[in-house]
Amino acid sequence: MFHVKRFQSNVSRETSRIECPHPVPAMPQIIAITNQKGGVGKTTTAVNLATALAAIEKRVLVIDLDPQGNATTGFGIDKEEGQKNIYHVLIQQASLEEATVKTIVPNLHIVTANMDLSGADIELMERHNREHILKERLNDQPLPYDYIFIDCPPGIGFLTLNALTAANQYLIPVQCEFYALEGLSHLMRLIKRVKNKLNPTLDLNGVILTMYDKRNSLSDLVTEDVKQFFGDKVYQTLIPRNVRISEAPSHGKPVMLYDHRSAGSEAYAHLAGEMLQHEPQTPAN
Repeated sequence: MFHVKRFQSNVSRETSRIECPHPVPAMPQIIAITNQKGGVGKTTTAVNLATALAAIEKRVLVIDLDPQGNATTGFGIDKEEGQKNIYHVLIQQASLEEATVKTIVPNLHIVTANMDLSGADIELMERHNREHILKERLNDQPLPYDYIFIDCPPGIGFLTLNALTAANQYLIPVQCEFYALEGLSHLMRLIKRVKNKLNPTLDLNGVILTMYDKRNSLSDLVTEDVKQFFGDKVYQTLIPRNVRISEAPSHGKPVMLYDHRSAGSEAYAHLAGEMLQHEPQTPAN
């Protein structure tokens, strides 16, 4: 059960350096949320799926790997505070721990981003194995999380390659709109190359259909097309086109904190439950 009300009373807007009161799990799920198209719901999914998992006391980290820093502002964090962020981690001016801050959601932390990140690919151009930099930083220390979500920028470049190389799974949001499948074949070819050359263990976690409008027959047509393309890797939960989801970032809150009774909030709660059902089960001792 998703105890949203329980943690709503405990939220705080303060951010501070991460503390680790829990034992370190053996292996967190590191999931890159990617799609080369913009506006498909990558950041919305990163913020709200992470919040839904934190609501059931999973320990979650979001890595904002988009220079626009929308996941950062989605948690009400000022991108211009001068704090260490993912850019400083990549250029080795800060450890992952030093760049990690608390969010307003208990059990959920974030490594923030701002426009400084847009120059990282140029600064690291000559670096050997530059596609492995994020993976190396994640391997520098034990990670006290059950899930790590990497919010990728639109397009395919240095940052996305780092995310896919560091992750053990990837998640693709697809909007229920015209041209939804445009570019996905290119993305899948890139992922195949990443698996062949950089990260052979990378696996598809699933495909999430976003911006679904039950009043629009196009949404159903797109849903069927995506299911034909990806088969049973498509999550059954449909994320609706919902005004509360759209409004929440302007208030610096995930939708589950902005309006936990909304259709968008309920959808992400169901999606988190569905994701948990797909987790490999650990045998009982």
